[in-house]
Formats: sequence, structure tokens, C-alpha cells
Amino acid sequence: MRWTASGVARSVVVMDQGIVALLSGFGLCLGLILSIGAQNAVVLRQGLRREHVGIVVIVCVVSDAVLQLIGVAGVASLVTAHPWLETIARWAGAAFIVGFALLSARRAWRGGGSLEAAPDAQPEDAQPEPSGSGAQVATRRRSGRLATLATILAVTWLNPHAIVETTVVLGSVAATHGDARWWFLAGGIAASTLWFVGFGYGARFLAPLLRTERAWRILDGGIAIVMLVIAVTLVLG
Repeated sequence: MRWTASGVARSVVVMDQGIVALLSGFGLCLGLILSIGAQNAVVLRQGLRREHVGIVVIVCVVSDAVLQLIGVAGVASLVTAHPWLETIARWAGAAFIVGFALLSARRAWRGGGSLEAAPDAQPEDAQPEPSGSGAQVATRRRSGRLATLATILAVTWLNPHAIVETTVVLGSVAATHGDARWWFLAGGIAASTLWFVGFGYGARFLAPLLRTERAWRILDGGIAIVMLVIAVTLVLG
């Protein structure tokens, strides 16, 4: 097979567009995931308790991948099929991302951010156990697998705000990348997978750090910077 100079140049351009879309999807998706408190709280709780972490992680990863696919295959394809919608999607997406960045910057400036684990079951779940001295010591009963599954499904699929962000916002931004939108999807799925797997199984190591206000101010500041970069890239095309 003979390669011409124009063919090589075209391949390089396509690859560059794919890398930009991949990094954009990764950064935007990761920033949005960090803002969804209820879902992360359940992941944190189960990670700290080391109970049914696999179920929680799988539900989060698969659900997020499905929602992103709906956004890219649905919203992004619709925008791509109607070119006049691309300008609207580009500026609407940029406006949302800038607003998100400003909120993150505000939290970084004012502080007060935190991530607490979702509360455990009610006190009646505590079962008394006799101790060596004859006194009774309350011990926590393990949460059931079905109860955990129902909880993570509820906070994932009954959160309209999160669903809109994952489908409409990500889908609209993905549409601005044209044929490279599938690279954008790959970056988004990679970000959510890395986050949920790392956060679920590393919760016991991350929890002490993420419970400090300083850590969240730094994190929010970083998110604000990443979001602004994505917004500028989106507007400039």
C-alpha cells in the first residue's frame, strides 16, 4: 500500500482531532461526576464499609456508560444531522461549562466543600453482642445486597439533574467534535470507569483526604480550570 503525503497529513489531522476529543470527554465527564454528591456518597459508604463494592461500582460504570452512549448516539447524532444546531450546541455547552466552572471557583474561594458518606442504616439495625465483661456492645449489621443494589440504582437513575448532565450536556458537547465524537465518548467512559473503580475500592484511603475542606478547595479550583479550558476549546472549535 502506497501512502501519499496528503493521506498521511489527513491521518495525522484525524488522529489529532481524536486525541483532543478524547481528552475533552475525559476532563468534562470527570468534572461532572465529581459534582454528583448522592451517588458518590453511596459509593463512599460502601467502600468504607467494604460491603458489596463490586455491585455498586458495576452499576455506576454501566449506568454512566449507557447514559453517555444515549447522549452521543442520540443528542450528538441529532445535532450532527442538522448543522445549524451545532452552533447552538456549541455556545449552550460552553455557557453551561463556564457556569459550572464559576460555581467550582466560588466553592474553591469560599470553601465549605466536603464529601460525607451516606448515612448508615437506622439504629434498629444495630444488634447487641455480649462482651467479655457481660455488657452488651452494639455491632453494625451488614447491609443486604438487594438493598444496596436498590439504593445505588435509585440515586443513579432517579436523579434528573445528573441524567440531563450526562445525556444532554455531554451529547451536545460531543456533537461539536463531529466524527470524533466517538473518541469523546471513549474519553468520558474511561473517566467514569477510572473514577468509580478507584473511588469505590480506594475509598478507605481517600476518605480522610476528601473529608478535609482544604482538599476540596484545591479540587474545586482544579475543576474550574479544566472546565474553563474545555469551554474555550469548545468556542474556538
